[in-house]
Amino acid sequence: MHKIMTPGPTQVAPNVLQARSLPCTNPDLDVAFVEDYKQLCLKISALLKTEAETLILGGEGILGLEAACASLTEEGDRVLVIDNGVFGKGFQDFVSMYGGVPVLFTGDYRETIDVAALKAFLEDDSDFKYATVVHGDTPSGMLNDVGAITKLLKEYGILTVVDAVSTMFGEALDVSNIDILCGGSQKVISAPPGLTINVVSDDAKAAINARQTPIRSFYANLKVFFNYYEEKWFPYTMPISDINGLRVAIENIEADGEIYERHARIAKATRAAIVASGLKLYANSGYSNTVSVFEVPAGTTAEAILETMKNEHNIMIAGSFDVFAGKIIRIGHMGNNSSVENVAETLAALDKTFAALGVELKASLAEVFEANL
Repeated sequence: MHKIMTPGPTQVAPNVLQARSLPCTNPDLDVAFVEDYKQLCLKISALLKTEAETLILGGEGILGLEAACASLTEEGDRVLVIDNGVFGKGFQDFVSMYGGVPVLFTGDYRETIDVAALKAFLEDDSDFKYATVVHGDTPSGMLNDVGAITKLLKEYGILTVVDAVSTMFGEALDVSNIDILCGGSQKVISAPPGLTINVVSDDAKAAINARQTPIRSFYANLKVFFNYYEEKWFPYTMPISDINGLRVAIENIEADGEIYERHARIAKATRAAIVASGLKLYANSGYSNTVSVFEVPAGTTAEAILETMKNEHNIMIAGSFDVFAGKIIRIGHMGNNSSVENVAETLAALDKTFAALGVELKASLAEVFEANL
């Protein structure tokens, strides 16, 4: 099996795998499971330093993004889609499929969102029910200042939906102005894919409850969860083994007092190595601490780099897709991937990979990485 150093899914700790193998009760009938689920949700909210309610849904992280849009959007609602990456732009599809009217604020894909430019845009047009923004746009490794963006949006009375699937617990985030925060199990949290996390504010709940029309989905629907605890009932059978694993993964995060600092230190050293080697970082600003992204150098291809890493060094890193297909390489140093040993091994393998492919580097990626820790 390959060592995965991709920007999700990430490596899963043995205690998480063990928790997923525990005997299962019937989550539809066992009230104790409802209590366990509730306590896990409270723990996630506490770690995020918010009193907003956490809900855990059975489905990969994309479900949370769609559920946020499905639950808020009614026919004809204007929705501001803040776009400086593939996932940022992708929110327009969820808005449209549920009858909304997406209006894009598009920035440079190599730059973090310019908050001053967004403010100037809103001064001319702020008639939006809600806005969507991505904290860490994984296909390019772009990080946006979501704290400043959501604070600005709130000044205009606009609800906010934030995709933090690739950054939750890897990048510090002020969630005080976020109405629906979306996370996923398979990134920094380092559990297997299969669960989405939605943290829902009272303002978001009020907007959902005030809808004039029914939500156009059952599965992608946050409202069906609003009374689960009082009624001791879930709208569908919950994936109990996945949730058992998530509980232990969250406990691992709770016990890790330096998780944000470690991600920042390793990411900074990785970027220093990429620059010193002569490779080019894709972004000009907005560098994520969960994934580093560099352009494919002349003389080789993304496919050649990825295949050599897998076949010769047993390490899986990632290319990208959509407008970035074939152009960039991504190293995922998030969650359990984010250790000095994992990243040093990956960069040493990249040194050998580029040598084998005839690409001359100005400096050793591994040596510069270790010198900058």
